[in-house]
Amino acid sequence: MTWIFENWDRFWEVTEVHLRLSVVPVLIGFVLSIPLGWVASRSATARAILFPLANILFTIPSIALIVITPVLLGVKILDEINVIVPLVIYTVALMVRAVADALSAVPGHVTAAANAMGFRPVRRFLTVDFPLALPVTIAGLRVATVSNISMVSVGALVGLGGYGQLFTEGYQTDNSAKVFAGLIGTVVLAALADGLLLLIGRVLTPWARAGR
Repeated sequence: MTWIFENWDRFWEVTEVHLRLSVVPVLIGFVLSIPLGWVASRSATARAILFPLANILFTIPSIALIVITPVLLGVKILDEINVIVPLVIYTVALMVRAVADALSAVPGHVTAAANAMGFRPVRRFLTVDFPLALPVTIAGLRVATVSNISMVSVGALVGLGGYGQLFTEGYQTDNSAKVFAGLIGTVVLAALADGLLLLIGRVLTPWARAGR
């Protein structure tokens, strides 16, 4: 902790990088996973394809994706997109199943009632299906967010990675204080993000609290 207070500017600098590299992939991956999860919830064929594919993508080592991304996209090795793209892939891989399961769990009598009231598919999804699926969806989003925050540090192996830079610098200079600072920052950021998403979930789903 002493190192953090004595080097606050440096610590805040890597915190901003770590936060950006964590949040941007989560937002992009979340948006992409919604239509994919909807398709998987509506089609057994799509589910049979998307779920195994998501499992395979999630098993690919993150460092391998980070190293191969600049080759595939033709960007510089130190471009932040080399971390963002792999983490988007991991987020989608985690969220597709969560969104599909959440939408599949929406009670059939509720969707039938919405159909009987003349709700078109898009309106029903936005006003009935997705709101009711939010508790499970946000639970999956919490897992994806915390996972991303931990994996961002791997980017330090190619010169990126937020708190991961403190890990590598501390190891190279035999400065354990830097390593602990990076560890503390990662844990605290993950805890804050998880708590914020939990709070957002409770605010957006008051009926869930009433039910409990």
